[in-house]
Amino acid sequence: MKILLFGKDGQVGRALQPALAPLGDLIALGRAEADFSKPESLAPIIDELAPEVIVNAAAYTEVDAAEDDREMAWTVNAGALGVIGQIARKNGALVVHYSTDYVFDGLSPDPYPEAASTSPQSVYGASKLAGEVLLRESGARHLIFRTGWVYAPHGRNFPLTMLRLAQERDALSVVADQTGAPTPASLVASITAAAIPQALANPAKLGLYHLAPIGETSWHGLASYLVAEALAAGAVLRATPDSVQPTLAADYPARAKRPANSRLDTMKLRTAFGITLPAWQDGIRQLIDTLRTEGRL
Repeated sequence: MKILLFGKDGQVGRALQPALAPLGDLIALGRAEADFSKPESLAPIIDELAPEVIVNAAAYTEVDAAEDDREMAWTVNAGALGVIGQIARKNGALVVHYSTDYVFDGLSPDPYPEAASTSPQSVYGASKLAGEVLLRESGARHLIFRTGWVYAPHGRNFPLTMLRLAQERDALSVVADQTGAPTPASLVASITAAAIPQALANPAKLGLYHLAPIGETSWHGLASYLVAEALAAGAVLRATPDSVQPTLAADYPARAKRPANSRLDTMKLRTAFGITLPAWQDGIRQLIDTLRTEGRL
């Protein structure tokens, strides 16, 4: 099986490479080889390589910048998906794509199932939803995984930022009225690798799924847990769990509106693919262990 991966240098893209390699012949491309700001350039790449599976981990993810860079966000997150879907439909390829909790308004008191009404509150969320729609309407076989609060041991993400700030500051103020499930990129990658063979063998398993660990927390709860685990692992920090202070999202106005509730109902994913999901705390402990092993804690 030939697999084409777009977005190899991002958090999810980097995690996907070792996860997908055992499935077949993996070709991983980054922005230099596949420019999503020029969607028309993607068609000849796909035609030439003729993959059986296309995994798209490329995206415009600068949530606040997207409010002023609407055209680029829509081009990368939506227009490119339309092109990928059309070529995949023509060639008979399966497309795996990643979307976001930002397609919801975050006002529900409950975790969002796949069938919940969408109402994105930001350009980023709207562009990602448009990408889902264009891929679905292309008629290509597809798997779409919505996820959120993604992090990895590299790149720019909330846990790494909190650890850096905890080294620099005696106290941290962190938003406590937004909830979700911190999702390691490695979990996204492992589930992708498990789902692809099943979806190829059974078309009934194609479609849209929510992907997140078990449990929930706030950004404040995540930061407090992270600091506690890092200290227990021997990190030298100025901040302590008790000095991580809760604050409100309204106290930190951002250009783009974030969902207050980013919790995703994963029952469909677990049932369809026979997957047991870990608790969100497991991923944070693994992150701390990785950073400690690499001498970066």
